Amino acid sequence: QVQLVESGGGLVQAGGSLRLSCAASGSISSMYVMGWYRQAPGKQRELVAAITSTGSTNYLDSVKGRFTVSRDNAKNTVYLQMNNLKPEDTAAYYCNARNAHLGFLADWGQGTQVTVSS
Repeated sequence: QVQLVESGGGLVQAGGSLRLSCAASGSISSMYVMGWYRQAPGKQRELVAAITSTGSTNYLDSVKGRFTVSRDNAKNTVYLQMNNLKPEDTAAYYCNARNAHLGFLADWGQGTQVTVSS
């Protein structure tokens, strides 16, 4: 089973930037869409950004223009560049691969914490 490991989180002031990485233990079928999700305390996990195998992207409205998702297929790695961070972006961030019919590819990892101070 493919394992996904997130990294790159940290504490940053509002307006700052972070770059998250998601490394997969193996290649991921093009049938799956890679996504970055986040979960704040007391809230449900939400999809923040997604990228297909061909590079098409989709974003949560609140992060459009500030976050950019990208992937390096050769390295089996997906990135999330986060700029102009806001306190409401504070959450644990996770990555996973999802297929509309097959569901999620991997078990949820530990995630990486992003904390934005005002």
